[in-house]
Parts: sequence; structure tokens; C-alpha cells
Amino acid sequence: MKYTLFILSVLPLLLFFSILSMFGQIQQQVFTETAESIWSIGKSMPTPRTEVTATIISDNIYVIGGFDKSGKVLDTVEVYNIKNDSWNTIAPLPQPVHHTAATTFNGSVYVIGGYTNNNWLPSDKLYIYDPKNDTWTEGFPMPTARGALTAVFIDGILYAIGGEGENGIMDTNEAYNSKARTWISKSPMPTARHHVASAVVDGNVYVIGGRIEGSLPITNVNVNEMYDPKMDKWMTLDPMPSERSGISAASINNTIYVFGGEDITKTYNKNEKYNVKDNKWQSKEPLPTARHGLSASSVNDKIYVIGGGPEPGLSVTNVNEIFNTRE
Repeated sequence: MKYTLFILSVLPLLLFFSILSMFGQIQQQVFTETAESIWSIGKSMPTPRTEVTATIISDNIYVIGGFDKSGKVLDTVEVYNIKNDSWNTIAPLPQPVHHTAATTFNGSVYVIGGYTNNNWLPSDKLYIYDPKNDTWTEGFPMPTARGALTAVFIDGILYAIGGEGENGIMDTNEAYNSKARTWISKSPMPTARHHVASAVVDGNVYVIGGRIEGSLPITNVNVNEMYDPKMDKWMTLDPMPSERSGISAASINNTIYVFGGEDITKTYNKNEKYNVKDNKWQSKEPLPTARHGLSASSVNDKIYVIGGGPEPGLSVTNVNEIFNTRE
């Protein structure tokens, strides 16, 4: 009788712990499924490299230039097709370059500035790639040679912003009219900086993060400044939660995502989201691979984060990690 009572008294406890255990397993399973659905892995880039730039035409992401693991400056251009999850190599850049900027307009790839060798000689070159003929041509050079800049196209005008040149860190904002094939100076960025990220939303360009000193020591900033090309005016907005440079950004709808970065001792796996409409930041699921000198390109509701260096300074990777924004 006592044994029976003991069993009856223990059974509810056993049932409780069994349910608790099952709940924990379900929680773990849900977490795992959620994490896997947010980040996925695409086919690795053929050439591991860092300090790359990238831009996109249709379903093709062009990953351009950078360093290889030995520190060699590359003229390599590799193209990732998102539908086929495949890579191919196209005609190389006319000149090896790192810390350059790239953007697209009217079905062509524009590559501007950067550094042309291991002595970090700033470039003023503008190269234009025609995908139909697999050929590069040289456009009119940028007025101010610089690297570690950012570049975007808005309404047929290419804006080359920030960077570092022979005279130091720049607030320079120069605009190239693709029809007239001329450059003019525009309102300078309020905060001179390099190793920045940028993205375009509603016809405005947002320039985020970067550094305000040379490569050593690294002095990162969290500055977020918006340029309105129609008014030729800048506005300072809510800063990024973290101070980072060597970053990359991509926009989807009214939001901008900023990935990666470095300082003197480490690289970052941070992924911070900025809502343009309410001027607010939010931390999102981090990069699987912390790195700097990476590229980020958005297609529909996904962002393809490719290449970069997993350690501060010269290091390389060929990872292709895909973020599902679920916006």
C-alpha cells in the first residue's frame, strides 16, 4: 500500500519533468530552425580575398579586386549567380586595385578609386564594365584620387564620397554625370572619414560608420549622415549603436543593414539594422563569420555577404553567407 502511494505521489513529478524536458527540446528545435532560416550558406567564392567591393546587376553579384592571402593586389572579378548558386570569372580589371568602390547604372558596372598597389597609392581611375561584351573601358578620372571611399548612383549621377588620399582623410563628395561625362564638386560630408559603408533609400544616400584616423591606430566612429542630392544638403541622424569601420551595408525597402568591421584587436560579426522612417537602430542576428573588408549585396529579401578578412589586417576568406531579412 505504501509502495503504491509512493508511486502515485512520484508520477506527477515524473510527468512534470518529462513535459519540461520536451518543452526544452522544442525550444531548442525552434531556435535552431529559426537561426538556420535567417542565415544560410551559398557557394564559396573561388578566390579567397579581402578589401573587396561588390555590386549587382539582375541576378549577378560582381565581386571586385582586393588582396589575396599573400597580400597581392588583385584585378580579379568573379560573378555569383544567385539563381544557380554558381560562380564564373570575367574579364579582369584594367589594373589591380584594393579598397575600391563599385556601383551599377544602365546595365554597366562602375569601379571608382581605390589603391593600386601595396604602397597604397590612391587612384582617380573610373573603369566601366560592359557585361554584354565582357569588356572594360576607362571613363573620365575622378578629380580627387582616393581609396576606402564609397560610391552610389542616384538618378544617373555617380556620387563618390569620403575616403583617404595623399592629403589625408576626406569629406569629399564628387558627382559624375554619366551622360555629360563630367565631374563636379558637391556639398562635402559633415564628418571626414574612410572605410565607410553606404546605402540608398528613397533617393538619398546614407553614409555610416568608418574611421577618422589612419589605418593605425584605428579610431572608429558610429556616425550616420544622410545626403539629399536634390537639395545638395547633409543631415546628421541617429548614430549606429557600435563604432565600426571596414564595414559593408545593403538596403531593403526602408531599412539598411550594416555588417562586420574591425578595430585594432578584433573583427566584428555585428549586424545592425537602421529603419530610415523612424530613425531607429536594432541589433539583428550576427554574421556567422566575423570579418572586415567584406561586401554586401541585396536582392529581394536576401543580402549576400561575401569575402573579407576574419582577422584584423591582412586575412582572407571566401565565405558567402546569405541573410534572410524577412521584411
